[in-house]
Amino acid sequence: MGNLLAISNGAINTGAFANGSKRISRGALYPIRGIDRRETASALPCEFCPDARMHLSTRHDTIRITMWFFRAPTIVHGEDALQYLSELRGRRAFVVTDPNVRAAGLVELALPQLECAGISHHLHDDVEPEPSLTTIQRGAQAMAAFGPDWIVAVGGGSVLDAAKAMWVLYENPGLDLEALSPLEPIAMRERARLVAIPTTAGTGSEATWAFVITLPGNPPRKLGSGHPLAMPDIAIVDPRMTRTAPPRVTADSGMDALTQAIEGYLASWANDYSNGLCLVATKLALDYLPRAYRDPNDVEAREKMANSAAIGGLGYINAMVGLAHSMGHALGAIFHLPHGRAVGLCLPYVIAFYASPARPRETKTRFVELAKFCGLRWDDETIAAQALVERIRALAREIGQPLTIADAGVAFPDFNAALDALIDNAMNDTVLFASPRQPTADELRALFVCAFHGRPVEF
Repeated sequence: MGNLLAISNGAINTGAFANGSKRISRGALYPIRGIDRRETASALPCEFCPDARMHLSTRHDTIRITMWFFRAPTIVHGEDALQYLSELRGRRAFVVTDPNVRAAGLVELALPQLECAGISHHLHDDVEPEPSLTTIQRGAQAMAAFGPDWIVAVGGGSVLDAAKAMWVLYENPGLDLEALSPLEPIAMRERARLVAIPTTAGTGSEATWAFVITLPGNPPRKLGSGHPLAMPDIAIVDPRMTRTAPPRVTADSGMDALTQAIEGYLASWANDYSNGLCLVATKLALDYLPRAYRDPNDVEAREKMANSAAIGGLGYINAMVGLAHSMGHALGAIFHLPHGRAVGLCLPYVIAFYASPARPRETKTRFVELAKFCGLRWDDETIAAQALVERIRALAREIGQPLTIADAGVAFPDFNAALDALIDNAMNDTVLFASPRQPTADELRALFVCAFHGRPVEF
């Protein structure tokens, strides 16, 4: 395996168990071959944000970012954006979707554009919500049998994530997705390129190289993975593709767009390039999600929410998300809550945790700027965070979103029985490393309990 480095609250930690495995309580670990921890002044690729370089200091085991890469697909947006498919040059397209998107007639909007380009296609609609590893492997096998030079993903976040993961396996037969490291070189674009066409305004997956899949187990576990080379080549953000989304899907996906934008802005690795994107995405979601929820034919609201999701995706993938996503991933994996609903209900509790008066001021200094951009004028960080929490909760009420885990339909005996698994899943989620305040296991337990009952976070 070579050495394993893991980032926890800005520090590099190494460790090994007696059986030779290496693991820490926070974050997924990736192998870094040939790295000696005793090296000094080494420019290393960062395991959690491989589009950065870090300076390793032996004396303090600290990280200083010395070089970043900002990655983005070509984005075609607007009401006629789908027509861009007719300009592709190739022979065969493997179209990834799911049964609901196909039944809604959205795939049929895309296929004539491929035919216009003279590209034959194979339609693969075997993708479920929160796709399993088995689904990914089965799709990659079908992809290999067809031999496409384009992969066209038409669907929500699960479809787009599945298409990326299938693409990685198509380009790299035999690769173990569970061991995929964004540091390790892989072959991409030697066989095909990827077009991502979202049909929900939520995950922003069309503008990121990350994907989430569900691993088997009791309970099941979500694996957040990806590779910088798995960024879609083209994202087609056409608001017409989101108009058939029912109100509940609009609400769930919209809360995802809002949560990733806010977490991207608050992340410990936020930067000048990601900040503006996350701020704009946050404001768009707060302003236009209620309108899109009330009226699916509100063209302006649909377009603004589609833009919010894609812009937020660009922002957070270049900064990362945080604790609301790690908690939401755990809830979604164990209780099968929709991703946006799960992360959205966790967000207010996480903001309160980040902004607790008991914490040092450096963990709270961005709330005034974020609140002001959203029209909430407060100069005190704690009060600004509280105002932001109330604004998010008011939005959630307006669009029928749960404010607690209990409201989401989870019974207390089931929650209590799964609490240890929830904590373990959340503590070992890759995205937790970027949280501006790192929770202990006891704090995470208390956060889940607060989120279940709707209690204030005062620690």
